[in-house]
Amino acid sequence: MDNLAPMDDFEHDLLAAMQRQAAPPGLKRAVLKTVVDRRSQDRRRMLWLERLAASVVLAGVAGGAVLWRNIDEQRRGEQAKQQVFTALRITNRALEQMRVQLEERDSR
Repeated sequence: MDNLAPMDDFEHDLLAAMQRQAAPPGLKRAVLKTVVDRRSQDRRRMLWLERLAASVVLAGVAGGAVLWRNIDEQRRGEQAKQQVFTALRITNRALEQMRVQLEERDSR
């Protein structure tokens, strides 16, 4: 029967541990304070993340605007270059016609 005695002690301890006990004074206040503190920390963390996200979006928009402007300037530069080449071709053709007319006049 000695083998049963330790089990009886364990059962007794288990029953004693599972007995309903009154909460210590101030436990509710401490738990609510912990909840409020965690919510406050979560709000601060969320605000920080929102600010970070807004900064990333703003940087992306600014970078996109700069990139768009550079592309637009390159496009305009290419257009201007084409216009200059067209003007040079027209001028070259006019000068060539003038040279031909002068040669014809001089050969008479």
